[in-house]
Amino acid sequence: MEWQLLASLAPDERVALLSRTTLRHYRRAETLVSEGDPSDSLHLVEAGRLAVRVSTKDGNTATLNIIGPGDFFGELSLLHDLAPARSASVVALEPARTRSLSASAFAALRLTHRGADQLLLQFIGRRVEELSARLVEVMYEDLDRRMERRLKELAETFADGPTGPVQIPLTQEQLAQIVGGTRPSINEALQTLAERGVVELGRGRITVLDRRALSAD
Repeated sequence: MEWQLLASLAPDERVALLSRTTLRHYRRAETLVSEGDPSDSLHLVEAGRLAVRVSTKDGNTATLNIIGPGDFFGELSLLHDLAPARSASVVALEPARTRSLSASAFAALRLTHRGADQLLLQFIGRRVEELSARLVEVMYEDLDRRMERRLKELAETFADGPTGPVQIPLTQEQLAQIVGGTRPSINEALQTLAERGVVELGRGRITVLDRRALSAD
């Protein structure tokens, strides 16, 4: 498995970092980390898709994002002595595997490998960019465009190859949470895509039939 952010490290630094990780396996529906727990490790996702979820004021759970192989979470835990509690729970949607890097192991790595500090900045910078982009979307873009962009990203996350239909195992309510819209508005937008033959709707799933037809700009 290759993680794009690790490409900035020299080969020996990359080997040193991965040698300090612990391989962890998770069953479908198993919780990797829980919201509110101490944030003490970074996870590099090696296999499987994971849902990032938070608790709402009314006691329900909202899905914020879906991540897969090549992604990561828990980067703030690497800020020695400044790590907050976990801001969200992460749950395996299918059998999954991660490489966990503890804050203490990363602190030791920083003493001997200069590239570790630059890597930490990249982890945090990448997250800031993602959050800033989502904020701009919510403030200035219409729901249809946001939904198509999220569907395209989700299709890439769940795809087994570069072409062909992709089944996304999410309900319309969960997609609405990720997009930042209401279920009725998401259903209306999905029905329009279904009429164009871009998606197919089913119980607890959305199948993307034509990824190229989804807006990505």
